[in-house]
Amino acid sequence: MLNVKENVRETLKKDGKPDRFVNQFEYLATVITPQQMVNPRPEYGGPEVVNAWGVTNAWPEGTPGAFPVHTPDKILIKDIEHWQDYVKRAPASGFPDEMWGATMGMASMADRENQFIAPFIAPGIFEQCHHFCEIQNAMIYLYEYPDEMHDLIKFLTDWELEVAEDICSHLHPDAIFHHDDWGSQQSTFISPAMFEDFFLDAYKQVYGYYHEHGVELIVHHSDSYGATLVPDMIEMGIDIWQGAMSTNNIPELVEKYKGQIGIMSGIDSAWVDNPDWSRERCAIEVKKLCDQYAEPNGLIPCISQGGPMSTYPEVYHITCEEIAKYNQERFGVSSNFNGRDVMSKRYSGEEK
Repeated sequence: MLNVKENVRETLKKDGKPDRFVNQFEYLATVITPQQMVNPRPEYGGPEVVNAWGVTNAWPEGTPGAFPVHTPDKILIKDIEHWQDYVKRAPASGFPDEMWGATMGMASMADRENQFIAPFIAPGIFEQCHHFCEIQNAMIYLYEYPDEMHDLIKFLTDWELEVAEDICSHLHPDAIFHHDDWGSQQSTFISPAMFEDFFLDAYKQVYGYYHEHGVELIVHHSDSYGATLVPDMIEMGIDIWQGAMSTNNIPELVEKYKGQIGIMSGIDSAWVDNPDWSRERCAIEVKKLCDQYAEPNGLIPCISQGGPMSTYPEVYHITCEEIAKYNQERFGVSSNFNGRDVMSKRYSGEEK
């Protein structure tokens, strides 16, 4: 029987021989870096919070995550032609060794035989643009103010590279888990041509830096439609696209791009992670997804949520259990690893 990391590596090969489906996030030990720790964030159901960039965020009850508050008075960039007047400085990116103690402590909790240590990085470059501007404004600015948007994206890229240097020099991670949502359920937010114009080179720089400094896996979260961007994902160095929703033709993507990028998701969170959730529903969706594949390589079955978590906390862990049962019944192999890690404990309330 392969261990978890070995099974992931086989899953990502074109002609790999995994002996079971990878079970959601079991292979990642996601950790929080000082960049995230010092950046104020709202608590679930709590009051609004202004973060280190000056963006106001809130996390209402019943929603899967925090998001900017974009009433007119709280949009950060009110004039894109003078964005530097509003984004006056980036949050700190270089932290002394003592600030990394908590991150190292989280990393020490990982099962290094089975897990890749992966710093959690969010929001991404596209999301940061619309966090600053409001999403409709950001879309308009890409058309009407391309020079200013290129400058803003370069500013964010340079900051991400500073963060990457800090992470790699202190943590030496095996993987990174990077968020940036690029579409809705039905379409990408912008065309592939526009995406390539504004964001492809930025991500090639950032993800290229991580790969060049020993990071084996780039795991990118975008819970959306994104099939038309997969060639760009491959070019920028993404190893696993996490969050691919069912509106993508996932079997087609797996077959076409097997060996170039792993597709991780296939179970829309809205189907299973809702007030009417049940174990039976989780089991049905796991079986429906996995039965489509003759071999367990190319696909990592997972809910589309951006981490080992769910709005209704038990949904994620029950889905892990149902994938383990499916692997046992179909392949006669199921690891005892339960898929829980630092991030799942943090967000499920197990870690106080």
